Amino acid sequence: MSRITDEQVEAVRAVVAAVPAGSVTTYGDIARVVGLPSPRIVAWIMRTDSSDLPWHRVIRADGRPAPHLATRQLAALAEEGVSSVDGRIALASVRYRHEP
Repeated sequence: MSRITDEQVEAVRAVVAAVPAGSVTTYGDIARVVGLPSPRIVAWIMRTDSSDLPWHRVIRADGRPAPHLATRQLAALAEEGVSSVDGRIALASVRYRHEP
């Protein structure tokens, strides 16, 4: 992985922090907004620097949380009114539309 700059980390953090309760976004959405070439970079940043962010509002493009986070993430989303069916969030109804 190429070097990730502090500016990129802060940009990802700002985008995640802006997602309101009751909404979700995807790693790919964040990569697009920030201008990163891959959702995997966003996932790496989230894995290393997101404990103080609403990390539970970031899911995979298929509407599922990462397997190792699924129970905690789905419970946190449910507390915000975001429901899931068989572990999948219906993105069409709760996907946050980032400002350009």
